[in-house]
Amino acid sequence: MANLKWKTPRSKTRSRRAANWKLSPVTAVECPQCHQPKRPHFVCANCGMYDGRQVVTPKDEPAEHQH
Repeated sequence: MANLKWKTPRSKTRSRRAANWKLSPVTAVECPQCHQPKRPHFVCANCGMYDGRQVVTPKDEPAEHQH
């Protein structure tokens, strides 16, 4: 195996590593029960269904705070 003649600068190494730090868009699918967008393999936040069965009870609309 060949030996390096020069040490790779830290800035070059870090810039090469940082080139792949990007966010990917969130995937959304349609809920088969309520037809609202939801993340795949997650419980629907709108109706509380997952895989054709009721898993959680959906939350009602948040009440307005009286000041």
